[in-house]
Amino acid sequence: MSLRAAWRGILLVGSLLFCALRFQGTRLIAFFKGRQVTARQRANWMHFCARVVLSAMGIHYRVEGQPPAGSTLIVANHLSYLDIAIASVAVPCAFVAKQEIGSWPFFGPLSKMGGAIFVDRSSRADAWETADAMALRLKEGVPVVLFPEGTSTDGSEVTRFHSTLFAPAVEGRLAVVPAAIFYEVRGAGTERDLCWFGDETFLPHLLRVLEVDGFTAVVRFGKPEVFPDRQTAAWRSHDAVQAMRARRASPTHRKN
Repeated sequence: MSLRAAWRGILLVGSLLFCALRFQGTRLIAFFKGRQVTARQRANWMHFCARVVLSAMGIHYRVEGQPPAGSTLIVANHLSYLDIAIASVAVPCAFVAKQEIGSWPFFGPLSKMGGAIFVDRSSRADAWETADAMALRLKEGVPVVLFPEGTSTDGSEVTRFHSTLFAPAVEGRLAVVPAAIFYEVRGAGTERDLCWFGDETFLPHLLRVLEVDGFTAVVRFGKPEVFPDRQTAAWRSHDAVQAMRARRASPTHRKN
């Protein structure tokens, strides 16, 4: 492990602990007011934590297009667990994550604090329960981020979007916004080097990310659209994300 990775690892652990303490403060204030922490508060907390965590990891970010707000379903391609922070830094939101993340050290508890909706992708019944949970978040006016490919990829293509979890937006006549996520590496290396896919375990990938000098995460938002059915929503959103991934040279709207 290099000095850079070791230092960033220390900063990462410190930032995660700081974020956890900040959430406990929010929970304590809500308790004394006789309230629960709302979905909106959790989304705002995740938005703050994402900035802190990406900074600790040495990851810059850029947001292109118009970030959505309110009761909107955001659908994006999926390159790694980093996409959760990348989406959250772009817009305060709730996100749908695979069930396994809930059991990860540090990231699991923080995801739960942030109001993550966990889904067992091997269970169709669980998928419909997840859709109900998404509908509740959307009803509260919180954007929900979904990775409808169902798994992370190496970025070489945008794989088929599964349509089941488009249901809350379609049935509620709510806007669906496509979002394309990119990893840009300065100098040697490619986007694929930073993707987490296949059988690679978590820690080696994290260490590789912490080693990289000059990593920028980009999220590009497309135009919102209301769809008549899940299948149309899935294929048209897929095509929109794929097209945005193909247009890497468009102007930047916001940097950090």
